[in-house]
Amino acid sequence: MPRNVADLRKEYTRAGLTESDVASDPVEQFRRWFDEALEADLHEPNAFVLATATRDGLPSARVVLLKGLDERGFVFYTNYEGRKGRELEENPRAALLFYWGELERQVRVEGTVSRTSEEESDAYYASRPRGSRLGAWASEQSRVVEGREFLEDRIGDLEAEYEGREVPRPAFWGGYRVEPEAVEFWQGRENRLHDRIVYRREDGGWKTERLQP
Repeated sequence: MPRNVADLRKEYTRAGLTESDVASDPVEQFRRWFDEALEADLHEPNAFVLATATRDGLPSARVVLLKGLDERGFVFYTNYEGRKGRELEENPRAALLFYWGELERQVRVEGTVSRTSEEESDAYYASRPRGSRLGAWASEQSRVVEGREFLEDRIGDLEAEYEGREVPRPAFWGGYRVEPEAVEFWQGRENRLHDRIVYRREDGGWKTERLQP
């Protein structure tokens, strides 16, 4: 018989997190943890859950990939006309969740969202494999399709159309930047007494606080 899901448990014993451990800036602290995730050779450490909502507050979530990070925020790329793009136009706020289970860590980011510049979107699009660039043209993201054959036929048509030529970035595809207003770092601990350090924007800087688990 399958195990009872309620019986699934794990003790967290790898590390702790204290106020003296963390950087004064959450982006720098994220870089530290992200570098450690890279060194641990985790599968897609740049994957995160992106939560958005409609103007009326109906939420949705999906996994996307982090493709840029600097003092301005966290960057990902997508079709502007898909569900998340439409929701971000209505309600330009989002929550991000990075989960690195092998390290017993997660990072939560909440902030406001804006599109990246045309130049940033062009530069990233040009760095993508040719197949991915064609795929951006082929998919009307989040729309109903009769079958996969439609998409495969569309790719074939696009390959013929752009044979021997560069594939330009579609106007409906580009980047978003999440400017953080709160960033929480979670480190699993024994007996579920996890460490939670949160940064919040305050008076042009960052205030750090410890949250109860």
